[in-house]
Amino acid sequence: MYQILFTTIVQGATETWDNETQYHPSVKSKFKRCLDIVGSIVGLIILSIVFIPIAIAIKLDSPGPVFFVQERYGLHGKTFKICKFRSMVTEAEQLKNLVKNEANGLFFKNQNDFRVTKLGRFLRSTSLDELPQFWNVLIGDMSLVGTRPPTVDEVINYNERHWQRLNVKPGLTGEWQVNGRSQVKDFEAVVDLDLQYQKKWYPMYDVLVIVKTIYVILAKVGAC
Repeated sequence: MYQILFTTIVQGATETWDNETQYHPSVKSKFKRCLDIVGSIVGLIILSIVFIPIAIAIKLDSPGPVFFVQERYGLHGKTFKICKFRSMVTEAEQLKNLVKNEANGLFFKNQNDFRVTKLGRFLRSTSLDELPQFWNVLIGDMSLVGTRPPTVDEVINYNERHWQRLNVKPGLTGEWQVNGRSQVKDFEAVVDLDLQYQKKWYPMYDVLVIVKTIYVILAKVGAC
């Protein structure tokens, strides 16, 4: 019953989008799509170079699969599967209730989450865990720049304002990632950043966010 009700709500939201054709300009931008294709190809080339050493390191660090696959919500509430390098123990979902949520609102965050492996902390700090998602960008489920793709646990409690986040494709990076990701722990503040991106967006703005993202990642690496 719970699943049926949730599915009905999501389908209703999706139909509303389709009927009212509320497409953000970025969704139909040929420049943005070309940028995504070029960027994802570069990302997949990098992935092919580092895949074997990362896969071996994950296997040596903790038992379990190399990849973590999860259902997420994308443009206009359509679901897709994301694939990341596994950075947590395999029983992470079962242990979630033992971890205190340090964030406010509809997303989960804990800076010292014990479920994250030693290697996982390095993969996350360098964003190497997200390299497989370049495939999602290449096939069009995601974009290089956009909103963070929400989980089922989040969207089931969305209100109308929150659904506006999904007027654009989810991205590998975005306003939240380059504006103090670890410090922003309030979900409404994250939504503000996502809606701000939609208002500020123009084709070259994505390039600026990508450059800023590279700087943020390199700065973190240099601080290690």
